[in-house]
Amino acid sequence: MDQKHKKTVLLLVIGIIFLATTLRSPLTSVGPIIAYIRDDLGISNVLAGFITTIPLIAFALISPIVPKIARRVGMELTLFFSIILLAFGIIMRSLGNTSLLLIGTALIGIAIAFGNVLIPSLIKLKFPLQVGLLTAIFTLSMNFSSTIGAGISYPIAAYTTLGWQGALGCWAILTIIAALIWLPQIKNVKRIKENTEPAATGRSKSILSNPLTWTVTLCMGLQSLLFYTTAAWIPEIMQSQGISADKSGWMLSLMQFAQLPLTFLTPILASRMKDQRPLVAFFSLLYVIGFGGLLVGNSSLLIVWMIILGFAGGASFSFAMMLFTLRTRTPMESAELSGTAQSFGYLLAAIGPVLFGFLHDATASWSMPIILFIATAIVLFIVGMHAGKDRFVSPAE
Repeated sequence: MDQKHKKTVLLLVIGIIFLATTLRSPLTSVGPIIAYIRDDLGISNVLAGFITTIPLIAFALISPIVPKIARRVGMELTLFFSIILLAFGIIMRSLGNTSLLLIGTALIGIAIAFGNVLIPSLIKLKFPLQVGLLTAIFTLSMNFSSTIGAGISYPIAAYTTLGWQGALGCWAILTIIAALIWLPQIKNVKRIKENTEPAATGRSKSILSNPLTWTVTLCMGLQSLLFYTTAAWIPEIMQSQGISADKSGWMLSLMQFAQLPLTFLTPILASRMKDQRPLVAFFSLLYVIGFGGLLVGNSSLLIVWMIILGFAGGASFSFAMMLFTLRTRTPMESAELSGTAQSFGYLLAAIGPVLFGFLHDATASWSMPIILFIATAIVLFIVGMHAGKDRFVSPAE
């Protein structure tokens, strides 16, 4: 590999890392300061809660059309435009107006949907022999920035003059930096478009008719449901067991940090395994143990349960992202599978927090919601065992 090619590859890897850091931090920074937003704008709890749901709805609606746009425009250029849209949405959301808050949040969800769908496909295209390693770097960058976003938004809003607007708006700086770093990739648009479009032609129908597509979709949806629902309700579950609000927040942060090691290791392991079902059994067992510990309510072991759930969440997320490349033959086919899985998957995920909250209200207890967590993990195990077997969503040509 000559020096020029090394530089090109390095710039691409750095670009992917920066793109990844913009895909979750604008979302996770909202939850810890939702009370500040609600009180300052004078909005209802329902509308405040809707702010965290809008991006999931956007993911579901936009993901299926992302591959079609990328096929016409090119992956790199599509991603560049999505970063610009993301920066615009972040700025609009932070202007201190209710209407702009909602519109900006919708634009953020639309923009992030493009990165969610296309980056795994781009990795498959550009690094066919290092898919596991690059997916590991991508998912780790995404989850690390997610954790940082959740961790620093409250201190910025509470202890600086920037307020909640600054806590949300600061992510526009990172997004603009990511756009500048991504600029060199635009020159490759035409070549990528020509290489990927023919390979994807005529495959969509066979992908949608294959049961494997739908088990991959369920894997994506169920692990997302577990992530967003635990992020929404785990602190309150802990508080109902006598844990202080402050400590429950730290426990949630611990769970998110615990995701990072297996977020990185799982794609590398998955890429070296012909059959990924042992990974499914591993993280499913961790989910059952972690949620089972919460159900028992032994607060002395709470740290253990949070670490175990973090391990499970990191492994299941990376596994789901790897399926988009492991179960497809071409980069654009990967984008098609990713778009389908993320569309239906995020619709399923959006139901989770509402369903679990309703179940709590109906039973006046957190026991049934925790049991539903365990049941969800078991269903994830069943569909994951089907999706983890070595095969493809389309027949060989």
